[in-house]
Amino acid sequence: MASMRDIKRRKSSIQSTQQITKAMKLVSTVKLQKAKGRAEQTNPYFNYMYQTVSSMLAKSGNINHPYLKSGDSAKKAVVVITSNRGLAGGYNSNIVKLITGSDLNKEDVECYTIGNKGREVLERRGYEIKASYPEVIESPEYADAAAICNEVLASYQRGEIGEIYLAYTHFKNTVVHEPKLMKLLPVEFDDLEIPDEDESNVLMNYEPNEEDALDMIIPKYVTSLFTEPLWKQWQVRMVQECRQWIPQQAMRKI
Repeated sequence: MASMRDIKRRKSSIQSTQQITKAMKLVSTVKLQKAKGRAEQTNPYFNYMYQTVSSMLAKSGNINHPYLKSGDSAKKAVVVITSNRGLAGGYNSNIVKLITGSDLNKEDVECYTIGNKGREVLERRGYEIKASYPEVIESPEYADAAAICNEVLASYQRGEIGEIYLAYTHFKNTVVHEPKLMKLLPVEFDDLEIPDEDESNVLMNYEPNEEDALDMIIPKYVTSLFTEPLWKQWQVRMVQECRQWIPQQAMRKI
């Protein structure tokens, strides 16, 4: 049985740990509010972008465009969003499990990692790391997402990769966080929610032509798809970190 001195020492140690984690929580709360505000500001842009692409594909008939069909290469690019640090429960490990447990062949996967944790684990498991952007996850900006998107799209246009995927954690609410592997390119008509409009059967005309319009809009659409999870990752990390700070877990050591 522990002596009274040991109990007091452990109690003091636990109280010190609680002060540190409380400070960590306050810092994360501030970051959470900033990220939440930025994500809410971009929601209208993302929604209208999605509606625009859906409406274009629904009203354009049969379009022959590289962004709408798989490339000749068997290589697949996967943009992986994780964090630079641990202490976030299953936030990082769930993304890695999602990729390693998918139908994607390891030899055909090229990873573009945003965050060190995903890069470290995937590299140890034999996945090719095509590029790494650990600095982006600390303070994500739209310009950073656009630069990464342009680099991946350039490889797609050169025929070096045939498909592009995004691995991220979807934030439904403070309880449910769902790791997802989303196919970005080629854009598949069946995966889009086509708006139910009275004019849905009316074909859309383009000026100068539909190829130029898709060349401009699809990259912006793809960029918006992984800009949103970049800004929402603070919300996911905040909740995951809080689960590590339950005082009762420390009190059980007494």
